[in-house]
Amino acid sequence: MSGKSLDYIDAGRSVDWGRTSEDYERFRPGPPDSFYTRLAALGVGAPGQRILDMGTGTGLLARRFARSGAQVTGIDIAEGQIQMARAAANRENLDIRFEVAPSHAVPAKDASFDAITANQCWLYFEQPDTINEVLRLLAPGGVLVISHFSFLPRLDPIVAASEKLVLQFNPDWNGADWHGRVPAEPNWAKPYFDLTGFFVYDEGIPFTRESWRGRMRALRGIGASLAADQIDRFDSEHAKLLETLTGEQFDILHRLDAHIYTPKTNSNAH
Repeated sequence: MSGKSLDYIDAGRSVDWGRTSEDYERFRPGPPDSFYTRLAALGVGAPGQRILDMGTGTGLLARRFARSGAQVTGIDIAEGQIQMARAAANRENLDIRFEVAPSHAVPAKDASFDAITANQCWLYFEQPDTINEVLRLLAPGGVLVISHFSFLPRLDPIVAASEKLVLQFNPDWNGADWHGRVPAEPNWAKPYFDLTGFFVYDEGIPFTRESWRGRMRALRGIGASLAADQIDRFDSEHAKLLETLTGEQFDILHRLDAHIYTPKTNSNAH
């Protein structure tokens, strides 16, 4: 999302992911190999599969699927993110179509995709219109994959301390203190989709002090929301905090989940 406000996110504060694209690309890791192994077991990411990655950001999922031989398109509303995604794909010699577009108005023909993925971004979409678009774009037998890759402040003291500092600089940020609960089947999906696959598990993700600082700068509540001088002050305080908490290298516990959906027969969104 780019410069857009949603009343249920951070008290309506404007969020522009394009402002944090550099840190996002350098320091925000994509899901680990174990995530893609599980998706592959559920039929997602096969060579030749036509995949649309919604809210692609810097193209982390899109690039991984392309390296596996899938035919990939990535969309994001933030132009800065798409620029980073294109540059990264070019460095890897990956043939991926990246477009600046919202999730509810994808420049593609009906039934163009065998799978549509949305990782850590579904909450930002206009859901009724996006559901309509998903139903339009999926080919017969196609699947929608909604996934998350989230750290766990209630189980990881480094995350808890870092989030506490974020709130000192941005009290409106409502992404803190995630409870870690993942519903087996969210209510929004039930009228339109059948759940055909689901997984949830935890894994430690390696960081250094520098990369964790970058990861937190790339947070919605910091880099995508605050002024440059506030971001610098947060980063300076965060560096001091980490020196008191941990050594140079450490793991951050993350919870990964994915729901695999197929459209209900004669499903119509409204």
